[in-house]
Amino acid sequence: MNPSVTLRPETPADIDAIRDVTVAAFATLEISGHTEQFIVAALRAAGALTVSLVAELDGRVVGHIAFSPVTISDGTANWYGLGPISVLPDLQRQGVGKAMMAEGLARLKRLNAAGCCLVGHPEYYRKFGFDNLPGLVFEGVPPEVFLSQSFDGRVPQGKVTFHEAFAATT
Repeated sequence: MNPSVTLRPETPADIDAIRDVTVAAFATLEISGHTEQFIVAALRAAGALTVSLVAELDGRVVGHIAFSPVTISDGTANWYGLGPISVLPDLQRQGVGKAMMAEGLARLKRLNAAGCCLVGHPEYYRKFGFDNLPGLVFEGVPPEVFLSQSFDGRVPQGKVTFHEAFAATT
């Protein structure tokens, strides 16, 4: 990662930049519904952004990562969902996303989170310790792209539900 990139919690002054980075990051991604910026705004409005970090380069927001609570049908608490994670296209594959992942997961662990789950590319997220955990499911997506990581060694058994903000379309 560029040593000039700094990671910090989002502030109200970052909201427009986060939206713009998120739109740009997903603009050409065919599997995207292009609603990620609405999801972030809805999570923020609901007070559900447990960890929301920006990557800043030369005073400009170039990346964003969000973590929000999930519910699990077996009643397991303190699990979180990762997403969206966004990096400006011209800075992708340069370590910005990797740095945001590492810092975001470290912050979740400091909050005594029990685990984290996401929907994403297995080959990318396995580098961070995510995997397909038997018995933990997210309905409506292919099981191979639903990945989780237990921080305490215990793996919940049941259906994961992301925050209702993930249904936002505007």
